[in-house]
Amino acid sequence: MSTATYTVKGMTCGHCVSSVKEEVGEVAGVTSVEVDLASGLLTVGSEGLIDEAKIVAAVEEAGYEVANR
Repeated sequence: MSTATYTVKGMTCGHCVSSVKEEVGEVAGVTSVEVDLASGLLTVGSEGLIDEAKIVAAVEEAGYEVANR
C-alpha cells in the first residue's frame, strides 16, 4: 500500500471536495481518496506507485490546482 499527499488550491465547499474525490477516485490503481477542505490536503491511497501526473490531471479535471508543483 502506498500513500501520497497533495495540496489542492481553490476548494471552498463540500461540492468541491466531492468533485476532487470523484475525479481522483477514477484514476487506475487508486484505492482510497481523502480530502480535507480546511487544509486543502488530498491523500491518495493505492496498491502501488501511481504517476503523479495522473493525479494532478484528475484534480485539474475537477477544476482545481495542485500547489507546489
